[in-house]
Amino acid sequence: MWSSAAAGLGLGLGLIVAIGAQNAHVLRYGLRRERVGLVVAICAVSDLVLIAVGAAGVGTVIAASPTLTVVMTLLGAVVLVAYGAAAARRAVRGDGTLVVDGTAPVAARPDGRAAAMTVAATTLALTWLNPHVYLDTVVLLGSLAAGQGDGRWWFAAGAGVGSVLWFTALGYGAALLRPVFARPVAWRVLDAVIAVVMVAIAAGLVMGLAEG
Repeated sequence: MWSSAAAGLGLGLGLIVAIGAQNAHVLRYGLRRERVGLVVAICAVSDLVLIAVGAAGVGTVIAASPTLTVVMTLLGAVVLVAYGAAAARRAVRGDGTLVVDGTAPVAARPDGRAAAMTVAATTLALTWLNPHVYLDTVVLLGSLAAGQGDGRWWFAAGAGVGSVLWFTALGYGAALLRPVFARPVAWRVLDAVIAVVMVAIAAGLVMGLAEG
């Protein structure tokens, strides 16, 4: 029981800590202290749902459907490229709206329901339209959970706890890096790195399909 939970926690953290679309998104909003709770909640709850789905055996169904795999991969690549392009644009333009003192212009830091819906939509897209998320949670963790026998749900619970802990730490712990990002150039570098990572992941997905 506890060994299965510990294994799930360790593997879950090992998979999620790697740089990816979700982590870059959470980090960026954590640094800005904008909608951190919303972003963290969406990412964490989504992971919990996907891990549970995988543990229930749905991962084997997805892996057995080449057509579904191709569609999900291509759609995910498009989303990642779009997000990367937006980050590249911010890096080139050096938007002065990315400040850490909470005094960004109203036009750049929209408040209210519309802003929350935009952030939520972007976060949901980077989560649910990202093939890597399905591969890590539904397919890989789901398959490993199945191998735990009666302890599969404990394994899934451990992986879920790891996901919640990581996103919470990343979102709220990003504030510790705020002194570094007091300089506009730091934001440009971060956005440039995000753009490269997003495009690289998308390219890797497409190349994987071609090789397959």
